[in-house]
Amino acid sequence: MILGLTGGFGCGKSTAAKLFAEWGFRHIDSDIIVRERVLPSEPVTTAIRARYGDKVFQPTGLVDRPSLARIVFADDSERLWLENLTHPGFFAIARGLFRENPGLDWIVEVPLLFEISLENWFDFTVCVACDGASQLARLEQRGLDRALAEQRISKQLPLARKIELSDFVLWNDGSTGFLKSQVDRIVAVLNRSKAGAPLTENTDVPTSQVRRGFRA
Repeated sequence: MILGLTGGFGCGKSTAAKLFAEWGFRHIDSDIIVRERVLPSEPVTTAIRARYGDKVFQPTGLVDRPSLARIVFADDSERLWLENLTHPGFFAIARGLFRENPGLDWIVEVPLLFEISLENWFDFTVCVACDGASQLARLEQRGLDRALAEQRISKQLPLARKIELSDFVLWNDGSTGFLKSQVDRIVAVLNRSKAGAPLTENTDVPTSQVRRGFRA
């Protein structure tokens, strides 16, 4: 089973992914793959240098991500250019992992899952959501300036729309224990669905968490 995990910026996707991993799901974080494997690759760094010059590079030759972020989040056309440059590399790496490990269950963390139309990659999609105040407070705790946090949030699909599109919703307004209890119930439902039980007949997950059943 392959689950796609998305949600608002700062809503707690990585925490939710770790909870799924405790159930045996292998975690793929698209941001980490892009940061550690795609951005340092030679074709990508060459394209970035040709477009922006040395101002977005560290003395070591690595991309200076904060400098690059200031450019792309201030200009939608630049952000789309960078996404078009880096996403194919992530797609190739993820598909390779799936092919090499066909018997594993996966939880794939993709902040822009719906924005880039990846929903058909997954058996189910899961959205992590919280209220706006909690979202901003978490981002500020990470050291992100509020104005920059609001700017980045504005570049994503509205959280309400992500909730509407997702198969399951995890509400992360409380403690980690509260989030874990929701993940545990979803995994129990998914395990029963593997055995052939219709998703709609599982009643231990609140209806606010279940958005729709298996995709055609």
